[in-house]
Amino acid sequence: MMKANIITEENITRFVHNFYKKVRSDKELSPIFISAIGNDEAKWGPHLQRMADFWSSIMLASRKYHGNPFKKHKDLPPFDIIFFDRWLELFAETATELYTTSNADLFIEKSKRIATSLKLGLYYKPAVLDFVRQDHES
Repeated sequence: MMKANIITEENITRFVHNFYKKVRSDKELSPIFISAIGNDEAKWGPHLQRMADFWSSIMLASRKYHGNPFKKHKDLPPFDIIFFDRWLELFAETATELYTTSNADLFIEKSKRIATSLKLGLYYKPAVLDFVRQDHES
């Protein structure tokens, strides 16, 4: 398959479908997604469309996505921060398979920024750090 040298709606949709196919078969990530979405294709269709709209908004400034990614992740059952690394690994692998290096790098950079933002929002607890610092200072 020829790698895409232009980012389009069509190849974003293909990217999202290929990426989530990997996620759904990944032994670490699939339980998280199945618990949140289920294993029913009827439920995955809207999720994949939402994710295509999200990445279209990120990569093409299409404004197709009108949700709150942080709230969606916050409402999930708790999951370990380490799973972000596996998600990013599969994301980068898929981007590299489908896009030329420069376009894959754009996707990968955006995904890392989004993951960092989500991790900070979900796991960073300043009050806990202040307590730990105070404990070590005394």
